[in-house]
Amino acid sequence: MGAFVRLKIKLYAKDVKIIPYNYQYQFSSALYLLLKFGSKEFSDFLHNQGYKLNGKPYKLFSFAVQFEQFSSQKNYITLASPYLYLYVSSPIVDEFIKNFVIGTFERTFFYFSSGGNEIKFLINNMELLPQPEFEAETKFKLLSPLVLSTVKEYKGKLSPYYLRPEDKEDINRILTNNLLNKYELINNKKTDGKVELEWDENYLKKHPRITKKITINEHGRNPVDVVGLVAPFKLKGNKELMKIGYECGFGEKNSMGFGMAEVIK
Repeated sequence: MGAFVRLKIKLYAKDVKIIPYNYQYQFSSALYLLLKFGSKEFSDFLHNQGYKLNGKPYKLFSFAVQFEQFSSQKNYITLASPYLYLYVSSPIVDEFIKNFVIGTFERTFFYFSSGGNEIKFLINNMELLPQPEFEAETKFKLLSPLVLSTVKEYKGKLSPYYLRPEDKEDINRILTNNLLNKYELINNKKTDGKVELEWDENYLKKHPRITKKITINEHGRNPVDVVGLVAPFKLKGNKELMKIGYECGFGEKNSMGFGMAEVIK
Protein backbone atom coordinates (compact mmCIF):
# COMPACT_ATOMS: atom_id res chain seq x y z
CA MET A 1 0.00 0.00 0.00
CA GLY A 2 3.07 2.20 -0.17
CA ALA A 3 3.32 5.45 1.76
CA PHE A 4 -0.41 6.13 1.94
CA VAL A 5 -1.17 6.82 5.59
CA ARG A 6 -4.45 8.73 5.27
CA LEU A 7 -7.91 7.75 4.07
CA LYS A 8 -10.78 10.02 3.06
CA ILE A 9 -14.13 8.28 3.36
CA LYS A 10 -17.37 9.76 2.06
CA LEU A 11 -20.30 8.86 4.31
CA TYR A 12 -24.02 9.13 3.71
CA ALA A 13 -26.10 9.78 6.83
CA LYS A 14 -29.20 7.70 6.09
CA ASP A 15 -32.48 9.23 7.36
CA VAL A 16 -30.49 11.46 9.70
CA LYS A 17 -30.81 15.20 10.21
CA ILE A 18 -29.27 15.61 13.66
CA ILE A 19 -26.16 14.15 15.31
CA PRO A 20 -24.77 14.99 18.77
CA TYR A 21 -22.42 17.95 19.17
CA ASN A 22 -20.05 15.69 21.14
CA TYR A 23 -19.81 12.95 18.51
CA GLN A 24 -16.14 12.00 18.94
CA TYR A 25 -16.63 9.04 21.28
CA GLN A 26 -19.26 7.43 19.05
CA PHE A 27 -17.13 7.77 15.91
CA SER A 28 -14.08 6.40 17.73
CA SER A 29 -16.07 3.33 18.79
CA ALA A 30 -17.30 2.87 15.20
CA LEU A 31 -13.69 2.96 13.92
CA TYR A 32 -12.63 0.20 16.30
CA LEU A 33 -15.61 -1.87 15.13
CA LEU A 34 -14.68 -1.44 11.45
CA LEU A 35 -11.07 -2.29 12.29
CA LYS A 36 -12.32 -5.45 14.01
CA PHE A 37 -13.77 -6.68 10.71
CA GLY A 38 -10.22 -6.48 9.27
CA SER A 39 -8.50 -7.99 12.32
CA LYS A 40 -10.19 -8.63 15.66
CA GLU A 41 -6.82 -9.28 17.33
CA PHE A 42 -5.30 -5.99 16.20
CA SER A 43 -8.44 -3.99 17.02
CA ASP A 44 -8.57 -5.48 20.54
CA PHE A 45 -4.83 -4.85 21.06
CA LEU A 46 -5.13 -1.22 19.97
CA HIS A 47 -8.26 -0.54 21.99
CA ASN A 48 -7.18 -2.30 25.19
CA GLN A 49 -3.40 -1.78 25.21
CA GLY A 50 -1.93 0.36 22.45
CA TYR A 51 1.77 0.98 21.90
CA LYS A 52 3.48 1.81 25.19
CA LEU A 53 6.44 4.04 25.98
CA ASN A 54 7.48 4.53 29.61
CA GLY A 55 4.16 3.00 30.66
CA LYS A 56 2.05 5.45 28.65
CA PRO A 57 -0.12 4.05 25.82
CA TYR A 58 -0.31 5.63 22.37
CA LYS A 59 -2.85 4.50 19.76
CA LEU A 60 -0.92 6.08 16.85
CA PHE A 61 -3.95 7.02 14.78
CA SER A 62 -6.23 10.00 14.47
CA PHE A 63 -9.45 10.87 12.73
CA ALA A 64 -11.60 13.86 11.91
CA VAL A 65 -15.15 14.38 10.67
CA GLN A 66 -15.93 17.16 8.21
CA PHE A 67 -19.53 18.03 7.34
CA GLU A 68 -20.54 19.10 3.85
CA GLN A 69 -23.26 21.52 5.04
CA PHE A 70 -24.38 21.93 8.64
CA SER A 71 -25.40 24.27 11.43
CA SER A 72 -24.24 23.89 15.00
CA GLN A 73 -26.33 24.30 18.15
CA LYS A 74 -25.44 23.79 21.79
CA ASN A 75 -26.11 20.06 22.01
CA TYR A 76 -26.38 18.90 18.42
CA ILE A 77 -25.38 19.45 14.82
CA THR A 78 -28.04 19.76 12.12
CA LEU A 79 -27.04 18.33 8.77
CA ALA A 80 -28.18 20.43 5.79
CA SER A 81 -26.54 17.82 3.54
CA PRO A 82 -26.55 14.08 4.30
CA TYR A 83 -22.93 13.76 3.13
CA LEU A 84 -19.94 14.00 5.46
CA TYR A 85 -16.28 13.05 5.24
CA LEU A 86 -14.34 10.89 7.64
CA TYR A 87 -10.56 11.26 7.55
CA VAL A 88 -8.50 8.48 9.16
CA SER A 89 -4.71 8.55 9.48
CA SER A 90 -2.01 6.23 10.85
CA PRO A 91 1.65 5.42 10.08
CA ILE A 92 0.92 1.77 11.01
CA VAL A 93 0.06 1.02 7.38
CA ASP A 94 0.26 -2.79 7.27
CA GLU A 95 -1.82 -3.31 10.40
CA PHE A 96 -4.03 -0.25 10.82
CA ILE A 97 -4.67 1.16 7.34
CA LYS A 98 -4.83 -2.23 5.59
CA ASN A 99 -7.14 -3.79 8.18
CA PHE A 100 -9.33 -0.70 8.26
CA VAL A 101 -9.75 -0.82 4.47
CA ILE A 102 -10.62 -4.54 4.70
CA GLY A 103 -13.14 -3.70 7.42
CA THR A 104 -14.91 -1.13 5.26
CA PHE A 105 -15.22 -3.67 2.43
CA GLU A 106 -16.51 -6.32 4.82
CA ARG A 107 -19.06 -3.96 6.32
CA THR A 108 -20.13 -0.99 4.22
CA PHE A 109 -21.98 0.86 6.98
CA PHE A 110 -21.91 1.51 10.72
CA TYR A 111 -24.32 2.61 13.43
CA PHE A 112 -24.07 4.54 16.61
CA SER A 113 -26.64 5.49 19.22
CA SER A 114 -27.51 9.00 20.31
CA GLY A 115 -30.28 9.96 22.70
CA GLY A 116 -31.95 6.59 22.22
CA ASN A 117 -31.86 6.87 18.42
CA GLU A 118 -29.72 4.73 16.13
CA ILE A 119 -27.85 6.71 13.49
CA LYS A 120 -26.75 4.85 10.38
CA PHE A 121 -23.90 5.91 8.10
CA LEU A 122 -23.35 4.27 4.72
CA ILE A 123 -19.78 4.19 3.36
CA ASN A 124 -20.20 5.82 -0.05
CA ASN A 125 -16.60 5.71 -1.29
CA MET A 126 -13.03 5.89 -0.07
CA GLU A 127 -9.74 7.23 -1.38
CA LEU A 128 -6.13 7.07 -0.28
CA LEU A 129 -4.59 10.52 0.09
CA PRO A 130 -0.99 11.15 -1.02
CA GLN A 131 1.60 12.24 1.54
CA PRO A 132 2.32 15.99 1.46
CA GLU A 133 5.77 17.59 1.46
CA PHE A 134 7.07 19.01 4.74
CA GLU A 135 9.32 22.08 4.78
CA ALA A 136 11.39 23.74 7.51
CA GLU A 137 8.33 25.99 7.85
CA THR A 138 5.03 24.25 7.11
CA LYS A 139 1.50 25.59 7.43
CA PHE A 140 -1.28 23.42 8.80
CA LYS A 141 -5.04 23.62 9.06
CA LEU A 142 -6.70 21.64 11.84
CA LEU A 143 -9.41 19.19 10.82
CA SER A 144 -10.14 18.43 14.47
CA PRO A 145 -9.28 20.38 17.66
CA LEU A 146 -5.72 20.24 19.04
CA VAL A 147 -5.61 19.12 22.68
CA LEU A 148 -2.54 19.75 24.84
CA SER A 149 -2.54 19.63 28.63
CA THR A 150 -0.36 19.79 31.67
CA VAL A 151 -1.06 19.43 35.40
CA LYS A 152 -1.55 22.43 37.69
CA GLU A 153 -2.53 22.84 41.32
CA TYR A 154 -6.10 24.06 41.78
CA LYS A 155 -7.72 24.44 45.22
CA GLY A 156 -5.03 22.33 46.83
CA LYS A 157 -5.04 19.43 44.38
CA LEU A 158 -3.49 18.64 41.03
CA SER A 159 -5.86 18.91 38.07
CA PRO A 160 -5.49 18.79 34.27
CA TYR A 161 -4.98 22.19 32.68
CA TYR A 162 -5.73 22.43 28.97
CA LEU A 163 -3.39 24.84 27.23
CA ARG A 164 -4.67 28.08 25.73
CA PRO A 165 -3.18 29.98 22.78
CA GLU A 166 -1.19 32.27 25.07
CA ASP A 167 0.61 29.33 26.74
CA LYS A 168 3.27 29.46 24.03
CA GLU A 169 6.21 28.03 25.96
CA ASP A 170 4.20 25.09 27.32
CA ILE A 171 2.61 24.45 23.90
CA ASN A 172 6.00 24.12 22.19
CA ARG A 173 7.50 21.98 24.96
CA ILE A 174 4.56 19.58 25.34
CA LEU A 175 3.90 19.35 21.59
CA THR A 176 7.56 18.55 20.89
CA ASN A 177 7.82 15.93 23.66
CA ASN A 178 4.64 14.24 22.45
CA LEU A 179 6.00 14.04 18.88
CA LEU A 180 9.40 12.76 20.08
CA ASN A 181 7.67 9.92 21.95
CA LYS A 182 5.57 8.97 18.92
CA TYR A 183 8.68 9.06 16.71
CA GLU A 184 10.49 6.69 19.07
CA LEU A 185 7.57 4.24 19.12
CA ILE A 186 7.18 4.18 15.34
CA ASN A 187 10.87 4.06 14.40
CA ASN A 188 12.19 2.14 17.41
CA LYS A 189 14.87 4.79 17.94
CA LYS A 190 15.17 8.23 19.44
CA THR A 191 15.61 11.50 17.59
CA ASP A 192 16.26 15.06 18.70
CA GLY A 193 15.12 18.42 17.48
CA LYS A 194 11.95 20.32 18.19
CA VAL A 195 9.04 22.16 16.62
CA GLU A 196 7.80 25.67 17.33
CA LEU A 197 4.17 26.58 16.72
CA GLU A 198 2.94 29.96 15.55
CA TRP A 199 -0.77 30.66 15.27
CA ASP A 200 -2.14 32.37 12.16
CA GLU A 201 -2.36 35.98 13.39
CA ASN A 202 -4.95 37.02 10.79
CA TYR A 203 -7.20 34.18 11.87
CA LEU A 204 -6.81 35.16 15.54
CA LYS A 205 -7.83 38.75 14.77
CA LYS A 206 -11.04 37.55 13.13
CA HIS A 207 -11.68 34.81 15.71
CA PRO A 208 -10.69 36.08 19.17
CA ARG A 209 -11.77 32.79 20.77
CA ILE A 210 -10.20 29.64 19.35
CA THR A 211 -10.89 27.27 22.26
CA LYS A 212 -13.58 24.62 22.00
CA LYS A 213 -14.94 22.56 24.90
CA ILE A 214 -15.89 18.98 24.06
CA THR A 215 -17.23 16.21 26.28
CA ILE A 216 -15.94 12.70 25.63
CA ASN A 217 -18.41 9.88 26.38
CA GLU A 218 -21.04 12.48 27.28
CA HIS A 219 -23.75 10.03 28.34
CA GLY A 220 -21.46 7.35 29.76
CA ARG A 221 -20.35 6.64 33.32
CA ASN A 222 -17.20 8.74 33.18
CA PRO A 223 -17.64 11.73 30.85
CA VAL A 224 -14.51 13.84 30.39
CA ASP A 225 -14.45 17.51 29.42
CA VAL A 226 -11.50 18.60 27.28
CA VAL A 227 -10.61 21.96 25.78
CA GLY A 228 -9.22 21.97 22.25
CA LEU A 229 -7.70 24.68 20.08
CA VAL A 230 -9.04 25.37 16.59
CA ALA A 231 -6.96 27.70 14.40
CA PRO A 232 -4.50 27.38 11.50
CA PHE A 233 -0.85 27.34 12.55
CA LYS A 234 2.68 27.20 11.22
CA LEU A 235 5.36 24.83 12.48
CA LYS A 236 9.08 25.55 12.30
CA GLY A 237 11.77 22.99 12.99
CA ASN A 238 12.21 19.24 12.60
CA LYS A 239 10.41 18.01 9.46
CA GLU A 240 10.39 14.39 10.70
CA LEU A 241 8.40 15.47 13.75
CA MET A 242 5.94 17.37 11.54
CA LYS A 243 5.48 14.19 9.51
CA ILE A 244 4.78 12.20 12.68
CA GLY A 245 2.13 14.75 13.70
CA TYR A 246 0.51 14.56 10.29
CA GLU A 247 0.42 10.75 10.42
CA CYS A 248 -0.58 10.16 14.06
CA GLY A 249 -2.22 13.43 15.01
CA PHE A 250 -0.74 16.35 16.94
CA GLY A 251 -1.09 16.49 20.72
CA GLU A 252 -3.26 14.23 22.86
CA LYS A 253 -6.35 12.06 22.50
CA ASN A 254 -5.83 11.52 18.76
CA SER A 255 -7.78 8.24 18.78
CA MET A 256 -10.77 10.18 20.16
CA GLY A 257 -10.77 12.47 17.14
CA PHE A 258 -8.36 15.25 18.12
CA GLY A 259 -5.25 16.80 16.58
CA MET A 260 -5.67 15.86 12.92
CA ALA A 261 -4.28 18.50 10.55
CA GLU A 262 -3.70 18.91 6.84
CA VAL A 263 -0.88 20.81 5.11
CA ILE A 264 -1.89 24.06 3.42
CA LYS A 265 0.03 26.35 1.09
